[in-house]
Amino acid sequence: MALKLKLRGNGGGQTGGGGRKQVGFLRRLLHLALLCALIALLLGAAVFGYYYNKYQKLVDERLRQPIFANTAQIYAAPYEVRIGQQMTAGAIAVELRNAGYASGSGGGNPQLGTYAQRGSNIRIKPGPLSYHSTDGATIDTAGGTVVSITAENGSALRAYELEPQLITSLSSGQNRMKRRMVTYDEIPAHLVQAVTAIEDRRFFEHGGVNYYRIGEALFKDVTTGRKMQGGSTLTMQLARGLFLSPEKRYKRKLIEILITFQLEARFNKQQIFEMYANQINLGQRGSFAINGVGEAAQSYFGKDVKRLDLAECAMLAGIIQRPNYFNPYRHPDHVMERRNVVLDAMVDTGAISQNEAERAKAEPLTLAPQNVDASEAPYFVDLVHDQLVQRMGDQDFNNASLRIYTSLDPELQRVATEAVEEGMRGVDALVANQHRHRGLAAGTYTLPQVALIALNPHTGQVLALVGGRNYGTSQLNHAVASRPTGSIFKPFVYATAYNTSLNGTDVGGQGVFTAMTKLNDDPQDFVFDGKSYTPQNFEKGEYPGMVPAYEAIAHSLNLATINLAQQLGYDTVAALARESGVVSARGTPSMAIGTYNATPLDMAGAYTVFANNGVHLNPWMLASVRNANGDVVTDFSPEARQVLDARVSYLTTSLLQGVLNFGTAAGVRGRGFTAPAAGKTGTDHDAWFAGYTSNLLCIVWVGNDDYTDIKLQGAETAAPIWGEFMKRAITLPQYSDVHEFTPADGTHLARVDKATGLLADDSCPNDVTVAFLDGTGPTETCSEGEHTGLMQRIFGEKSPPDADAEKKKGLLQRIF
Repeated sequence: MALKLKLRGNGGGQTGGGGRKQVGFLRRLLHLALLCALIALLLGAAVFGYYYNKYQKLVDERLRQPIFANTAQIYAAPYEVRIGQQMTAGAIAVELRNAGYASGSGGGNPQLGTYAQRGSNIRIKPGPLSYHSTDGATIDTAGGTVVSITAENGSALRAYELEPQLITSLSSGQNRMKRRMVTYDEIPAHLVQAVTAIEDRRFFEHGGVNYYRIGEALFKDVTTGRKMQGGSTLTMQLARGLFLSPEKRYKRKLIEILITFQLEARFNKQQIFEMYANQINLGQRGSFAINGVGEAAQSYFGKDVKRLDLAECAMLAGIIQRPNYFNPYRHPDHVMERRNVVLDAMVDTGAISQNEAERAKAEPLTLAPQNVDASEAPYFVDLVHDQLVQRMGDQDFNNASLRIYTSLDPELQRVATEAVEEGMRGVDALVANQHRHRGLAAGTYTLPQVALIALNPHTGQVLALVGGRNYGTSQLNHAVASRPTGSIFKPFVYATAYNTSLNGTDVGGQGVFTAMTKLNDDPQDFVFDGKSYTPQNFEKGEYPGMVPAYEAIAHSLNLATINLAQQLGYDTVAALARESGVVSARGTPSMAIGTYNATPLDMAGAYTVFANNGVHLNPWMLASVRNANGDVVTDFSPEARQVLDARVSYLTTSLLQGVLNFGTAAGVRGRGFTAPAAGKTGTDHDAWFAGYTSNLLCIVWVGNDDYTDIKLQGAETAAPIWGEFMKRAITLPQYSDVHEFTPADGTHLARVDKATGLLADDSCPNDVTVAFLDGTGPTETCSEGEHTGLMQRIFGEKSPPDADAEKKKGLLQRIF
């Protein structure tokens, strides 16, 4: 029989047993912990793998398309260099450099073109991507004047077109973003050093995540209770900007890290920095977000990113942290201070020396003009986009990487914007005074809007276009808004009258129409369709009775003009207007004084019939569309048609010269514009001025957006803007060769006595110079007319018969 013995142990034995139990428990606990850790690790790996694969697909999908829209580029018209033009070889070199041509000193794109300047001589060679063919030329200058232009084959040329300059890019999407793409090699070394010094010093060393900075940022967020700290590397900022929304959430930070791993695995550091440099937001200009260093360099400094100096690189790097706060136009002191912080950071990293930093700190903040309207012509660019859609369909022009060549002259656009800015200050003062008399304080009324269109009257090329006071405030383009044309319509009435002269039609019992034809300016009722119509002149009681036609249009007399339209036939006048582009015109009495609508752009086209020998030109902005390789996608040809006889065009122009020389727009002369010009004021609910020189046509409109009456004349609002624009324009080399209007064959100018309507001589100095159709002007002088008038008073209205000639002769001899 087996015995079970129960032994008593001492305390040590008891402890040993308990210890073994404790050890076993700890071992089991450790195993459990390891199992849990393993499970957690597996779960973590599974979760990480799930999300890694999930965001890998997101990244894959995003990268199937170009990372950034290949923004379509908008180019200006080619700058034409002409023999005799005031221009130096150095100025031509600047134009070529700005257009992107390369030179021996480096910079530029040789594929676009190259140039070599030697003193007053410059040799130009377009490349395969040039807008032009690859035919080059050599331009010689002397004393600041172009003296010769020689083609590569040795032929002498009268003119040579330079490469068109880039104006801007089409904005990307509905968020009105602009971006100019740059490659890593185009980014200055100082800019790379500045960005990494202030944003991510170990960018070229870490694997995409700086764990120490993230931990530090997380600690500060937890201790302060606010999610304010960053800790993001450049790659993480890029991941956030390309794939994620900007809200601050811990989950989003984890996703950001996952995407960062993806980017670091796919791209090298130079590629990542290039993407970052093209993606980063650097502020706002007007209504456009500035994205990327390429767009920022142009917006803030007016130069290519490759040409930025150290101080400018540091400024751009400093803006990244808080683009709105560090807006250099609004907060220059903040920007200078931040720029200097960046320079100190660059010294710390060894990128620059202390002396280099001090020299850069001493550099003033030199910014490009802030006005986006002057530099980028946004209203013009919007119209270009609209026309692209109309002509090529609603396609994605950005992703097609198109190069869009237009009609714009950047220098004239700048001049137009400056003239509008200055002129509208005067208009605002008039409006303020107007409302002050009504007891209204500033800010309680709306200021008028404005539009200006300038075009080449012989090609229809829209050279400059301002569609409003400020594009950043309002994108409504008033250049294409239909408004009553007012008195700038009246020249079509007088042109119709001159048309009747060509076939000898009598007007009002006075024979064929001429500048001296008398028109009735007395108040009357122009009954039409059984309805009474009793208009007034702008000034009541002005010029009553019979008024010569040249005075009627010079002083914009409503009643005389309607009377003339009535004699010609309202439908006849309306037909000419419609053919000239005023398509809304209808044959009514009020039509004659401009009650029908047209856009300022329409009226610019309509006035080409006067400025261009009777040929109507549709205003155009699109010249050519090319792909990224420079191949033509489509070219556009201007539309032209003969509307008026060249003689009628010139005769009407002669009348319109009187408007500036002694009529309603004489104030333009008083403000310093003295070049030969023709034009017409207009005042209805809105104010207008339409006018032209031998080489430039310009329309100015001023009015209220709510269609209320501006209650100001075109002569005191639109005409001064026109005059200021023209005064500035003719100082530019390409518009300086203004000359007198050349009389058309079959017409002639004559100095006429105002009192008698006969040719003026020394005995009657009160004269006016007007144009006549050959065979319709006076043949007697005013002094001869006095003899004839006396003879008629003696012998009656009819001339004495030939049989009494000797008697008449003897009487005249006794008298004189």
